[in-house]
This record gives sequence, structure tokens and C-alpha cells, in this order.
Amino acid sequence: MSTGRLQFVTAAASPLRGRIRVPGDKSISHRAIMFASLADGVSRITGFLEGEDTLATAALFHAAAVEIYAPSAGERVVHGVGIDGLRGTDATLDCGNAGTAMRLLAGLLAAQPFDSTLTGDVSLSKRPMRRVIEPLASMGARIDAEGGLPPLHLRSGQRLLAIDYTLPVASAQVKSALLLAGLYAEGETIVREPHPTRDYTESMLRQFGVVIDYAPGHATLRGGQRLRACDIDVPADFSSAAFFLVAASIIPGSDLVLEAVGMNPRRTGLLATLRDMGADIRVEREAMQGGESVADLRVRHARLHGIEVPVTRVPDMIDEFPALFVAATAAEGDTIVRGAAELRVKESDRLATMSAALRALGARIDETDDGATVYGGTALTGGRVHAHGDHRIAMSSAIAGQLASAAVIIDDCDNVATSFPGFVELTTSIGFGLTARHIG
Repeated sequence: MSTGRLQFVTAAASPLRGRIRVPGDKSISHRAIMFASLADGVSRITGFLEGEDTLATAALFHAAAVEIYAPSAGERVVHGVGIDGLRGTDATLDCGNAGTAMRLLAGLLAAQPFDSTLTGDVSLSKRPMRRVIEPLASMGARIDAEGGLPPLHLRSGQRLLAIDYTLPVASAQVKSALLLAGLYAEGETIVREPHPTRDYTESMLRQFGVVIDYAPGHATLRGGQRLRACDIDVPADFSSAAFFLVAASIIPGSDLVLEAVGMNPRRTGLLATLRDMGADIRVEREAMQGGESVADLRVRHARLHGIEVPVTRVPDMIDEFPALFVAATAAEGDTIVRGAAELRVKESDRLATMSAALRALGARIDETDDGATVYGGTALTGGRVHAHGDHRIAMSSAIAGQLASAAVIIDDCDNVATSFPGFVELTTSIGFGLTARHIG
């Protein structure tokens, strides 16, 4: 077993060519394990992401007395225990780096007849949880968290009451936590959003037999419902595909096909933005898979130009901004981002961290409180950047390194395994210049 911190080293890429399938969608994989565990009966999950975050979620439910089997890679068989069948444990529940797991579990565990403690790694322990704690408290939950940060201590025996709640900041994770708590609450829980966010929870709950009314920006369900087991086929993760959409767009000579990518409209804001910038991306072989739309995406190199990203599109591409910043450095003209303050409370402060990474390579960026202006057309140099334990910063920096005039060294890349196991192997198979090594 390798020891030490993981470091990436880049070299100039060849044109990216071939057909690849990126790993399964992380958000759907988390939810599939959770909802299958709460269902009555046996569910089968295919396309499951074998990443550290999703494996942590599966381990948490196994600790809560759910039988979960892995017949093969990417496959899980879950013997659900029912909405009232989870069992407590004296052990602290470690969510690792998974903010999705912690926030959704806060809603789920708030109604259980046993105490729970949720913790995470160093990065997750710095992420704010008040935005989920406060509305859950208004439902009757008791959650202790010093300074609003993990660990979260959830107290048992609380009677939850439904609420009609408008999120102050659009967040699919907080919305999902309230809907999960709503399954246990008396009455009808209503969650409203200032901007529509991804509807994976609503769609999947419906697949599991829950009666839920939802439309962009609104979801309603009544408490006391049970889930029925079903099979889930997880599509390829759009956020993982995003790195290749950017890379193939900016690396001359590239012609790449990404297979069976999830095309939920609340996730594909980057696709629309890259097309606005002049990207050559075709949507092919559209289909439905596991209740979600999927398609192959063919992307070829194109000359990009800077744009002002519509503020209304920001929630639909919040995880893809580090990759977009790389595309913006290669574009002609300036790219302006506003309304993206949410980036400051991700695995790292992604506005600050990605701006610093690209500046270290010679890019010009003016950072603002809720966004940045990226000045395109500046040739990137070699250099050294720090990912600060943020998987999306590490992978986006690896893309930037493909255009740099010399090697780029990227430190603190261990957490790439949370969302994209096999990233180095897959990228090098299509032409990336990238190696990984453990140091220290």
C-alpha cells in the first residue's frame, strides 16, 4: 500500500481521442444506497461509483444494520430494512469527505430513536452546517454542533413536525435533508428554493414509491410514507465528464466521445456555457437510464471566447466552475462569473484556491466576493500549485497543465479518489500527459 501524500505531475498532452465512460454519478450513488437501505425489500444498484465518498456512505448504512453486498465492481445489492429499521451504534459515523452524506444523514438521523454523531475528515470538518441544522431544528430536531461545524451530535426521541420552508441559499443537499426528515414528520413538508437545484432526491424517491409533488424550485411530500425496493442504474457523472468537455475543447486536435453521461438539466449548466463560448459539443444517443436522461457527448477542439456567465445558470454548474476557469484562460477575451459565493464553502474556498492555482501558472484573474473575471489568451507556464485537498481543484489543475509550457506539479491530490477513482489511468489512455506519485 502506498504511503505519503499524492502529487500529480503534468506534461503536454497529445490530442485527446477515443470513447470513454467516466465513473458513475456521485450524487445518485449516495442517494441510491440511502433510499435502498430505507426501502422494504431488496434493491440492486448498477453503475455505482466506487469512490471513497460513496463507499463511506455504504459503510455508514452497513453500521446501521443494513446488509449491502458487492457482487462485482459498480454493483450493489441492498437488503432494505424499511423506514423504521435502522439501528443505532455507539461508534461515531465517519462521512469522510462527503458533504452530501453528512447533510442528508442529518435529516434522516434527526428522527431516529437513537443518538448519532456524524464526523468527517479535516476538509469536511470546516464546512458550514448551520444551513441544514437550523431548518431541521425548526422541525423539532436536536442537533449540537460547535460553531455550526462538524461533528454533528443528533439527539434521539424527537417528534418532528412538517414545515413550509424557503431556502435562503439554493442547495440540493439541504433540500434533500429536509425531504428525508419530512418522511418522518407529521404533516406535509414543503421546500421552496430561490433557484431550482438538481432534483435527484425527488426523482429517486418517486422511483421508490414515495408520493412527492415537485417542480423546479418546489417539492412537497407528506410524512409516514414507506419506500418500496427497486433497481437503480446510475448514469456516468456529468461533473466527472466536465473535465473532459473542457480538456477536449481546449487541446488542439481533440475528438472525444463521453458515453452515457447523465443529462439532468439541473446539472448541465457547464454544457450550455461552453457552447455559449463556442465549444463544439454534440449530444448523441439520448436515452433514459434509471429514471434519468443520458446521452453520449462528442466534443472536439474549438476556439473559445469569453462570456459573462448568466447568474441564473450558476446553481446548475456549481461544481464545474474550477474546470470552467481553465477553459476561460484558454479563451479569447474575458469570462465573468457572478453570483457564485457558494464556491467559498465547498471542499475548499474554490474561488480563492482555483484563482491562486491558475495565477501560479501565469493566468490573470481578478477575484470578487461572489465570482471572478478571468482574462483569456494568456499562455500558461509551468509551476507548482496546491489543491488543498479538493478533488475538483486537483483535476482542473491537471487540465491546465496540459496547455502549460513546462511541467505543473500539483500537491495534495489524495481526495481525487473521493469522486474519480482511476482518474490518472483514464486520462492517460486518451492522451493526457499526467503521472501520479506519493511523496513524504
